[in-house]
Amino acid sequence: MKRKIGLVTALALITLFIVYLAETRNEYFDSKVYYGAIQYWFRGDGGMVYDWLRPGTPYGFTYPPFAGLVMAPMAFLPFGAVVVIAVVATVLTTALLTWWFAGPLIKRKGWTVWFAFAIAVCLAIAFEPVRETITFGQVNTLLLTLVAGDLLLGLRRGRKWAGAGIGLATAIKLTPGVFILYLLITRRWRAAITASGTAAGVTLVAGLVFPDESREFWTSALWDTNRVGVLSFLSNQSERGFLARLPIDQVESKVWLVCVLATLVFWAYRVRSEPDDIMGGLALTGVLGCLISPVTWIHHCVWLLPAIVRCVDVGLSGPDRRPLWLGGAAYLVMTSRITWLWEKRPRPPLELIGGNFYVWFSLALLIWTPIGTRRSSPVYEEDKIVT
Repeated sequence: MKRKIGLVTALALITLFIVYLAETRNEYFDSKVYYGAIQYWFRGDGGMVYDWLRPGTPYGFTYPPFAGLVMAPMAFLPFGAVVVIAVVATVLTTALLTWWFAGPLIKRKGWTVWFAFAIAVCLAIAFEPVRETITFGQVNTLLLTLVAGDLLLGLRRGRKWAGAGIGLATAIKLTPGVFILYLLITRRWRAAITASGTAAGVTLVAGLVFPDESREFWTSALWDTNRVGVLSFLSNQSERGFLARLPIDQVESKVWLVCVLATLVFWAYRVRSEPDDIMGGLALTGVLGCLISPVTWIHHCVWLLPAIVRCVDVGLSGPDRRPLWLGGAAYLVMTSRITWLWEKRPRPPLELIGGNFYVWFSLALLIWTPIGTRRSSPVYEEDKIVT
């Protein structure tokens, strides 16, 4: 027992130190953008939330008006309180996600629950996209929790409200809308209608409360990519970011559309062939969202966690160890910050590979993450596994 407590304590301290180093770089930058925009909107001279840009930068509020409505308490809280709430919320949702994703493996293996869970949470927080979410003050794990809870607790158990979490996440930030497509591809019509109706309903409410802001977002701010940053910046680890870093400026947008269509077709084939594997669908659709979004900053890649955990789970539970190697390699590379070696010139050799590690691993996870009923892959039903 003492050895286990000592190991968990040491790992927790290492994790805390890693997060501290990330904080010294990021300094809750995104929370400062949200806070400044909401303060300006609610307590300024009547300007719109999309008018405000952080001084000295092109960065402003990029989310739909409903997200601004959700963040309205920022107008009345000191910034320090906002940071504390954001950090605590991210840590708690990361712990909850870890239990949902890794809990079945922990129980199935007969490991000491508190010990294995504590280690898993430390590993999850150390994962670069998660620690970047914490230290930028982002909302990624909160959105993943809404979607994962909707699928694993709602859809899997046939709840009438299944789809509502996906709808809320989509209304806050558009990219989770890819899970509505998942519901349609797997013919979950009721859940798809619930998700679409929830997203449309709360968006309409925001539009009625803030008509000018809604018009500005849907007709202008949504399409202004300069508000989110340069597409070719190394942190953009989507297919669009990968192509933007290549010397193909004249045809880049057309090549991107072809890549998106090909990725969608392959994803649809995989999830449609195994519609009953909801955890597998969550894993593959999270990967899809990262690949096809025009902008996928590294902190957005928390959506890769379900696929990584699925690979590790299958590799430890079945006879085929290849998924374990894939999931383990993806985790180690994405936690190491090695990709950032290619951020500035002079860059090391193999820039095409090293500067796009997240893209390559996302493609590998989309292709090889085990799903469904193949003999080499376990079938996941609730918290049990059958081979």
